[in-house]
Amino acid sequence: MLTLFFDLDGTLIDPQEGLTKAIQIALEKVGETEIPTSNELRWCIGPPLWNSFEVLLGPGANIDEAMDHYREYFTDDGMYQADVYDGIGEMFDSFHQVDAKMFIATSKPTVYAQEIIEHFGIHAHVERLFGSELDGTNSDKTELLKFALDETGADPANSVMIGDRQFDIFGARNNAIPSVGALWGFGDPDELHRAEADSLAGAPEEVPEIVFDLLGFDVE
Repeated sequence: MLTLFFDLDGTLIDPQEGLTKAIQIALEKVGETEIPTSNELRWCIGPPLWNSFEVLLGPGANIDEAMDHYREYFTDDGMYQADVYDGIGEMFDSFHQVDAKMFIATSKPTVYAQEIIEHFGIHAHVERLFGSELDGTNSDKTELLKFALDETGADPANSVMIGDRQFDIFGARNNAIPSVGALWGFGDPDELHRAEADSLAGAPEEVPEIVFDLLGFDVE
């Protein structure tokens, strides 16, 4: 049985507008005066948000306060300021045709991620979403994917992780899952090559053929 684990941000949806706006508001409210632009905050899309605020605010900062301000805006507005990438529907359709089991594995807290996939209609294509908890549990992709494998009973050798950042690739490799780097997201080819992605896809429509070739899956 073919099993697929998809990252969310930068793989299925482009969250830049809402996510970076929430970070900017949080930085302003904790007293920062030099606020990065949206494009300067693109690197924050992918890793656990706590880690990003540690870099942005530096040692001794009140990360909890920044996270609270972030969540206030993100919950009300930011999570909906996103777009599903072109080609995602066609990609899902190709996998449905071979009865693949599809899941989402995201470092984003489950409470937000579930609302997002329902809002954008992605929930209709996947069996379950695996996300982190607000206390940070399962925010690490290695830990998250191990949990997802245990819960689903999926065979890592017949599974593939699709994601746009090195964290997705590292998490997959640490769980013996083949991986496909999504070049339409927020990572770049160098980052994904260094992380040792098994293959790279330039667009969502390319993913099914790459996955089938990667696993030697006969679709005839």
